[in-house]
Amino acid sequence: MLTLSVLDQTLIPEGKSPTEALRDTVRLAKHAEALGYYRFWVSEHHASSGIAGTSPEVLLSHLGAKTSHIRLGSGGVMLPHYSAYKVAENFKVLEALYPGRIDVGVGRAPGGTPLASRALQDDIPRSVDRFPEQIRDLTAYLHDSLPQSHRFAGLRAAPYVETAPTLWMLGSSGDSAIVAAEQGAAYAYAHFINPHGGADTMRYYRQHFKPSSYQKELTTLLTISVICADTQEEAELLARSMQLTFVLLEQGKQTNGFPSVETAIDYPYTAYERMRLQDIRNRVIVGSPEQVKQQLLDIRELYQTDEIMIVTMVHDIEAKLKSYQLIADVFREQPQ
Repeated sequence: MLTLSVLDQTLIPEGKSPTEALRDTVRLAKHAEALGYYRFWVSEHHASSGIAGTSPEVLLSHLGAKTSHIRLGSGGVMLPHYSAYKVAENFKVLEALYPGRIDVGVGRAPGGTPLASRALQDDIPRSVDRFPEQIRDLTAYLHDSLPQSHRFAGLRAAPYVETAPTLWMLGSSGDSAIVAAEQGAAYAYAHFINPHGGADTMRYYRQHFKPSSYQKELTTLLTISVICADTQEEAELLARSMQLTFVLLEQGKQTNGFPSVETAIDYPYTAYERMRLQDIRNRVIVGSPEQVKQQLLDIRELYQTDEIMIVTMVHDIEAKLKSYQLIADVFREQPQ
């Protein structure tokens, strides 16, 4: 059976406020739970006028109060900016509030501009080379297993709860897979960020995974961008907003919120930008429910994973809710 989950970035649609965008994320989480999705993760981005999700820990606390059983997690916390000890404390608080429901997804990308990174680190540069050490520390704090040889030996991350959040390593290249396999963490590959070489990266993780005291068996998921509608034509139209967004981001241009379909259609594309549209479109599964289902099953086979996390980037919240509804319905109706 294929397990389906959700990633939401709390995009701020053109014409809406950050408050409305956050409310839409809450609405989507409740919708996903009602439809039977397994996890709901939220992302971390900084210094962006188009994304309201800057603090996944805070948002997860609110989402936990608005849902009852869906797993909740970060997709993810950008660990090099922070103290592993403080991240452990944040997520142990969440685990105490919502036992058995919390995932700690961590990555090493900056999640924003160089200036934002400097501010997050209080202008004290922190090398990503420390990332494997940070993962070891975070794991030890989450499981109260800091070794006696550690520089902070004897320290525990409070609150002291009987269960621990599940640690996930997030990546869009082979580097994170190496760390995840070596340290025995669950691994999530971001196909929606980098669709090239992902199957090989996942294969490396499976072949080199070393069981740990807290993660006995390898665990994977694949995050992919999907837009589903009643017809292929309607889905392609909805995808125009996402295509324009990435065309502009590639050139370092800001958007005035996530563009509407109308804005995307009316945009005066240059010849270069029109050339980029198809490549961006190829990163995304777009189509009717049957078309989406078959493509998801095909990519599940390619990556050899039993869980796919779907991120849907469209302007209209009703279209987004319907996309997740159609996907859930088509997977329920027929055997996988």
